[in-house]
Amino acid sequence: MAITDIKAYAHLTDADVAELERELDAIRADIEESRGERDARYIRRAIRLQRALAVGGRITLFKSRNRYAWVAGTGMLAAAKIIENMELGHNITHGQWDWMNDPEIHSTEWEWDTTSPTVHWKKSHNYIHHKYTNVVGLDDDIGYGIMRLTRDQRWERWMIGNPVYNFLLGTLFEWGVALHGVETTKWRKGEKSMGEVRKDLKIIGRKVGKQVGKDYLVFPALAGRNWKHTLGANAVANLIRNYWAYMVIFCGHFPDGAEKFTREEFERETHAEWYLRQMLGSANFHAGPVMAFMSGNLCYQIEHHLFPDLPSNRYAEIAQRVRALCDKYDLPYTTGSLVRQYSQSFWTIAKLALPNRFLKATADDAPETNSELKFRIRGGVRDTFGIDPRTGRRRGLRTALRELENDTVVMA
Repeated sequence: MAITDIKAYAHLTDADVAELERELDAIRADIEESRGERDARYIRRAIRLQRALAVGGRITLFKSRNRYAWVAGTGMLAAAKIIENMELGHNITHGQWDWMNDPEIHSTEWEWDTTSPTVHWKKSHNYIHHKYTNVVGLDDDIGYGIMRLTRDQRWERWMIGNPVYNFLLGTLFEWGVALHGVETTKWRKGEKSMGEVRKDLKIIGRKVGKQVGKDYLVFPALAGRNWKHTLGANAVANLIRNYWAYMVIFCGHFPDGAEKFTREEFERETHAEWYLRQMLGSANFHAGPVMAFMSGNLCYQIEHHLFPDLPSNRYAEIAQRVRALCDKYDLPYTTGSLVRQYSQSFWTIAKLALPNRFLKATADDAPETNSELKFRIRGGVRDTFGIDPRTGRRRGLRTALRELENDTVVMA
């Protein structure tokens, strides 16, 4: 099963976890106190760039009969949509820039360029996902209600379609995110009435009408004789944005090492343990400045989950301090290339299409689903926490995992 005792799994003492909380609180305080004009210039420049790309793409597509104009216009429009969704919409609606008191760049005013209404996104993402991150049965982002992503989820026949659902979700990601706000899982469980579902669908319908009207009616009509080419360009730009957003999100949540947790663990956790759950339940991927910007700085997913309302342009410097804390407390810092992180996520989706009886590992000791019991199941790992009296070094999860791997190699 998923992790039931996060301190035991992390091999940290109560004192260790309390001290980790103080150090993470200090990082937050430092960033909050140092926010200023440099950060304001960053977000305003990002908005100007996004709008310039969008306008440039739309203008270029007036000549969309020309192959080169079509490619250039589609590329600019796709880039504009990616930046708007990832670096602007996602981060602004998290309240990362509310401290500026600029009504244009405020979480209460921003409506992003996608079919999901902001009011739904704030509930399903900002509140539910970030509060219940990777808690099985509480965080609907684990599988989005259509896929099996942990062995803790009981296998049902329809889950054999996991890879197909995954492909459809990536292709139609903005539509999937929009429907995610309906909370169909709660409706199926009887926790949400059909009346509430209809109310949510009406809100989504109004937003969809605006998006479809803009991309597939108004702008193609303005292109005159080029309307078919412009219509196709808009569809391709949305498709590129969908695949990119989907890949970034999956690479931050479902690679090996992004742990899952039980309701029991969540119900008794302290704020310090909430910090620890964000660190162990998220994953990063390697990115240079351009890729980081295009991912909304969600290549730093660990830092985002620790501090979702701090400015995204500060995540790179925050990451240096968080990584140092992982070294200090002997905790893993889950990261890797984009290809590696996505391939692990894809393999999890593919293999969990099958019932557990066809899988080698157990629900307590699998790449995508671990619990503190894994150390007892395999045996051979010293069950000691804190400062190792033999070496004077702190003994944490990273050392315990390394010993487990070494013992496995020896036994093999």
